[in-house]
Amino acid sequence: MMIDRVRRWGGGPLGWRMAVCGLCVAGIYAGGASAAELPREAVLPVALANQAALAAMAKCTADGYQVSAAVVDRAGVLRALVREDGAGPHTVDSSRKKAYTAASMKRPTGELAELATKMPVIEGIRDMNDHILILGGGLPIILNGELVGGIG
Repeated sequence: MMIDRVRRWGGGPLGWRMAVCGLCVAGIYAGGASAAELPREAVLPVALANQAALAAMAKCTADGYQVSAAVVDRAGVLRALVREDGAGPHTVDSSRKKAYTAASMKRPTGELAELATKMPVIEGIRDMNDHILILGGGLPIILNGELVGGIG
């Protein structure tokens, strides 16, 4: 029956490729990868990310600082970003990088900065990638014992 379908698709290499792809997909579904077997992870809701960014900015404003506040999810993807009136343009990038670093390293960026000065052997973490910023002001966000993101 499959050969008849391949002929209707025009036979030849393309038809055979489509037939093989179809069999592979059917095998995946027939194999029964159930949702229970898939890994589960907590997700940082965007409403909570916005709330956290606004609260951080409000606290910094009350302390006399004009800042930006960024929140990323556990993968370092930006979920929320706010910039205070009058905050320098550099604050947008630095807040995102601090949030990314805190989420990626699973610890406060101020703690990482202290470690880097005390232990020169780990100084190289500053150059891991372009998103890392080892400077105080970033915190991991942990909900119910699970890392869900970072804020900077």
